[in-house]
Amino acid sequence: MASQEVVVVGGEREGAEIVYGAEECYQKSVELLEELGFPKGVMPLKNLVECGRVRATGFVWMKQDTPYEHFFEATNTRVSYALEVTAYVDKCCMKKMTGVKSKQMFLWVPIVEMSMEEPKSKKIYFKTPMGIGKSFHVTSFMDEEEKRNFYLENPKK
Repeated sequence: MASQEVVVVGGEREGAEIVYGAEECYQKSVELLEELGFPKGVMPLKNLVECGRVRATGFVWMKQDTPYEHFFEATNTRVSYALEVTAYVDKCCMKKMTGVKSKQMFLWVPIVEMSMEEPKSKKIYFKTPMGIGKSFHVTSFMDEEEKRNFYLENPKK
C-alpha cells in the first residue's frame, strides 16, 4: 500500500500528494504518464524513492536514489535523468522540466518540454531551452502491449 502525506510547508510543493518507495512511485509515475496521454516508456526512471504532485498547480517531481542514463534504441538517443526530475504537467504536456538531458553529438542538451498535439497523436515533441526541438513517433516509447493497442486503434499509422 502506498504511503501518502500532504505537505503543509510553503513553496511550489505546498499541498502535494507524496508517495514513497520504489513500487508505489513506479505505479504513480505510470498512472501520471497515462493520465497525461504519454506512453509508459517515455520517462523510464529507475529506483524511484519519492514522487509528488500538486494537483492545484500541476507541479510534479520524481526522485531517484541515483542518476540514470537510458538509451532509446528506436530514436538512437541517450537521455540522462538527474536525482530529481520536475515539471509542470497538463494534458499531453510537461513544461518547465528540470533534470532531463539528451545527448546530441558530443553535448548534453537540457530538455525543458515534452508535448503531444492530442492523446492519440503520432508524434511526441521535445524542446530545449532555446526553443529548438525534435519529434519522434510515439511508438518509439511504447511497450509491446501499448504498440498492439495503438495499431489496433489506428491501423494506418
